[in-house]
Amino acid sequence: MSTLTHAVHDSTTMLRRNLKHAIRYPSVGLGSALTPILMLLLFVYAFGDSIGVGMGGGRGTYVNYLTPGIIIMGVAAGSMSTSIAVCSDMTEGIINRFRTMDITRSSFMTGHVIGSVIQTMVCMVPVVGVALAVGFRSGATPLEWLAAAGLLTVIAFAVTWLSVALGLISKTVESASNKPLLIQFLPFLGSAFVPADSMSPGLRWFAEYQPFTPMTETLRGLLSGSEIGDNGWISLAWCAGIALVGYVWSRSLFNGTTKR
Repeated sequence: MSTLTHAVHDSTTMLRRNLKHAIRYPSVGLGSALTPILMLLLFVYAFGDSIGVGMGGGRGTYVNYLTPGIIIMGVAAGSMSTSIAVCSDMTEGIINRFRTMDITRSSFMTGHVIGSVIQTMVCMVPVVGVALAVGFRSGATPLEWLAAAGLLTVIAFAVTWLSVALGLISKTVESASNKPLLIQFLPFLGSAFVPADSMSPGLRWFAEYQPFTPMTETLRGLLSGSEIGDNGWISLAWCAGIALVGYVWSRSLFNGTTKR
């Protein structure tokens, strides 16, 4: 068996393990869907009319604007479960068992990442369903919907690698659940809920140059069937950078070259 085949086989085994854990303990994964759904309902029914009027429309206008931001927020929230799962494996001793076995070291992290991406994408289905139920209407073609799903997968892949590193540096499950909060909080400081142009100068500058704003605008353009401009390439560049940092950092931590 070649090295690549061995690595793929081991990663598939770890993926199967993580998916079984997700099925056995669905509450963590459901939180990734429940949080954005509650935020969607809160903003639509509590602030939708007033914000929609300010945007030159009504509640329906705001639902169409808000939904892409909520979906991005849900993808970011899905990273918490990865951090918790990785930290749990590291602190409960199972990783020491893996290290004594003839398996590819990277398969442990790869299984967590791919499993989390699958789980996150599944959890976004009910979020989209609730959005449609409260009035979201898309002008996207099937190809644009496919591109939107691809974008979300890439974003989930990037933030999950970063979450793996955060889980590896955490000494307790509680701290692992807190460290990804910054990732989840960043969409609030972007254009997810209100246009960046409506913010104060300092916050507007931060919103325009942080990673989740171009990601949100790209998804918004794809789902509305409008132009996305340079936001698509900027989003992919951010995702590539985040994924690379997360991967290198995680690999360094897992191999013991960086102290936990």
